[in-house]
Parts: sequence; structure tokens; C-alpha cells
Amino acid sequence: MRKPLTIIAVIIVILVIGGGAAQYLMRNDSGPLGGLGDDKSDQTEETEATEAAPEVPSQPEWCPAYEFISAPGTWESAPDDEPLNPQANSRSFMLSITNPLKETFTEDQVRVWTLPYTAQFKSVQSQQEMSYDDSRNEGRAKLEAELQWLHGECPQTQFILAGFSQGAVIVGDIADEIGGGTGVIPAESVAGVVAIADGRRENGVGINPGVDLGGIGAEIALQPVTGLVQLVVPGASMRGARPNDFGALADRTYQICAPSDSICDAPHNIGNAAERALELIDANGIHAIYASNDNVIPGTTTNQWVVGWASDIINQG
Repeated sequence: MRKPLTIIAVIIVILVIGGGAAQYLMRNDSGPLGGLGDDKSDQTEETEATEAAPEVPSQPEWCPAYEFISAPGTWESAPDDEPLNPQANSRSFMLSITNPLKETFTEDQVRVWTLPYTAQFKSVQSQQEMSYDDSRNEGRAKLEAELQWLHGECPQTQFILAGFSQGAVIVGDIADEIGGGTGVIPAESVAGVVAIADGRRENGVGINPGVDLGGIGAEIALQPVTGLVQLVVPGASMRGARPNDFGALADRTYQICAPSDSICDAPHNIGNAAERALELIDANGIHAIYASNDNVIPGTTTNQWVVGWASDIINQG
């Protein structure tokens, strides 16, 4: 009795193995019997794979691979300036970055766009000027409009954001929201950010390519006495630190600050609030020499470093 049962069991095993092998061979077109069986399952799988693959958004031929957005500092721009050929201030620090990029790359590689905004800072000494808050808000609205427009037209274009002083605050605020997931474009569309002399700079937030710093941005240091500050600089809110620490952009956001620059390396202690507020107006000599100061990033100047950094990104594209 055992022998017949054993034979039956062997037959069943052979049938199971054979059936499984037959199904495998019929499914596998690349096997020895490929093409002899029904290939509908292959076609179904290929169709599903094709449907599941994300589509790469198309864009017009004129779209650049990158857009470099430059946000000049206080008194270095104007609301009616030409973004593609800025003329508001020929001594603008940001021109020492954007002009070399224009000379090096074609318009297909990078579109260099400079933020046109009022860029003023009302104070007791300059009552006729636009307030810092209004100037900053105007600049932010225009920069975000440019991001939204070009991203809508050219969804594959990557953005490089760069700003100096008041422009650095604008760029930093926008980058913080993009990195936090609430910005006007997705974080994956931003290739890099650099904020130079940012009034909301914090140690350990973003990447510092230069020397170590002990201070913080003036907007953070003076936040506890923002009411007193506005007696000297009306309409200049000291808003403190940014909420997201740049979020998803933290690994490609650079913070550059010269040691003892009162805008971005202010002492932690409040001290004389009125005196500190006046420093915001006058800045100091250090704030004005980023193009020649080789003590910020050892072995180079800030503008040279930014040109090299941006060029590396563009060349990789």
C-alpha cells in the first residue's frame, strides 16, 4: 500500500513542479520557450509600468536650465529697474556676482534676473524713504511673482537664489518657506541659496563656508526691543529667527557673514537699543567691503566664492 501512495505523491509533486515551470516559461519571453506562450501578462505589466512612470513636464525651448535670482541690498536697486539689465546702482555689490555669470554662460544655461524693488530703509535721518518692512515686503512679493511665473512656464528650470543685506533677508525668508513646504515653488526646484550679510542669520542654520562667528543677525538680537528700535527706524520690525531653519533646503543654503558685521554678526546682548538701531542704518565699514574682504572666507572674497559656487551648479546641469 505504501508503494502506490509514494508513486502517487511523486506524480503530484512532478505535476506541481511541471505546472509551475510551464507557467514561468509561458510568462518569461526571454526564456528558452519565450514567445511560444501567451504574452498578455507581459503586455499588461509593461502597460502598468508605463502608466506608473512619472511624466517629465515639458517646457518651451527658450527656457533656461537655471535662473540665477539676485536680490541687491539697501539702496542698490529701484522698483523700475530692468531685471535683465539692472542700472539702478552701478556699484551694487551683487553686480560683482551677476556680471561674471553673464559673461561666462549662455542664456540657455542661465537666466540672470535681478530683483527690482525700492530697497530703502526709513529712519529718523531719512523720513522720506520707504520703511524697511514695506521695502522688504515689496521685494519679496516681486521675487515670489518671478518664481511663480517662470516655474509655471518652465517647470524643469532650477533656481539659484542669492541676496545681499536687505536682499539676503528677502531671499532667506523665501527659502525658509520653500524649505518648510509652504513656498511658492517646490523645494526640488531650488538648486541652491546664498544669503550674504543676512539680518536673520543664526549659527548652525544653513551652511557657513567661512570663518566661525559668535554673533547673530540683528533682527534676532534686537527682537526683544523691537518697539524701541522703531523709535529710531520706524517701520523696521525685528522679527527674530525664521521658523523652519530652511527645512528641505538646509543642505544647500549658505550663510555668509563677515566677522563683526553689525547686520549679521551682532552681539547677543541687547546693550544700548538706540545705538544698535543706528548701526542698522549706518551698518559699518565691514558691511561695505564684501567684494574685497578676504577675512570672510579664507583664500577668497565673498563675490568670488559665490561666482565659483554658482558656476559649479550650472556646469553640473
